[in-house]
Amino acid sequence: MTTPSANSLAGVVSATAAGERLVFVPRRVLELGTDVVTGVLIPPVMAVPFLIPILGVALGIGSWAILWVALGLIALAITVVVPAVMFMTLTEKVRWIEFRPHGSTKQLVIAYFLRSSTVAAADLKRVVLSEQFKAGQRKSLEVVLHMRGGTVKCKPGTLGPMSRVGAEALLDWLTGQLGPAGIAVEHQTEIDRSFVCPDEWYSEARLAALWQVPANEVDELVVRHGIDTYTFTPRGAALYSPARTTTVYDPAGAHDVAEKLRRKRTVSPPVDGIQETPHP
Repeated sequence: MTTPSANSLAGVVSATAAGERLVFVPRRVLELGTDVVTGVLIPPVMAVPFLIPILGVALGIGSWAILWVALGLIALAITVVVPAVMFMTLTEKVRWIEFRPHGSTKQLVIAYFLRSSTVAAADLKRVVLSEQFKAGQRKSLEVVLHMRGGTVKCKPGTLGPMSRVGAEALLDWLTGQLGPAGIAVEHQTEIDRSFVCPDEWYSEARLAALWQVPANEVDELVVRHGIDTYTFTPRGAALYSPARTTTVYDPAGAHDVAEKLRRKRTVSPPVDGIQETPHP
């Protein structure tokens, strides 16, 4: 995913005659086309591990009937999956949300592909800005509306500008729209912890950059917060310098600490250097 910009909301928020609009899917045709292509490709890709042994059986018994049956089932799956994907796209994906009127949000208009609905601000309990990370890279940025009647998840469209938006900038914008109405806007970070060790784990320099602390403070924070470590000999040094080792750090724990430090700085800005969260 594209590296997010800390400040720019270009292409994501805009003013209309009725209010302020937050756009998730700027190009309807591109989004629909991408989903259709995905729906066509998924069944054959999933079928490959099964087709290989079926092909072996067909060659062994000298009959291609079993292979044609398998291909027919794949074609049937495509005719079922593609319409299902299109239906999901047209009915559930949010294209944009409009906060009306200007300056004092009283209602939200939620536009889907073929319909729209209006929600009173009074029916909105809270809004969560959710960031999903894996291996230090943001994979998605979603806005989740928690209402009295249920929950609406607003996900960014394919190649849309939402992928380049900084969470802090969007959080401030949402707070500006909903704060006057007394609606809480929260920021949550979700981390995919399925990392492969050690290639996807973090170096000391990367931890220092993530935590915004000097490199000589990393070890203390690692011990204090119990970050998992892994020490190994790099492949290039294994033959000539077997005693040379490298220590890397668990990305999941690293991002947990980064979020704690971010909250700490928000509540109590540092005076001389960075303040870390005290050990519980």
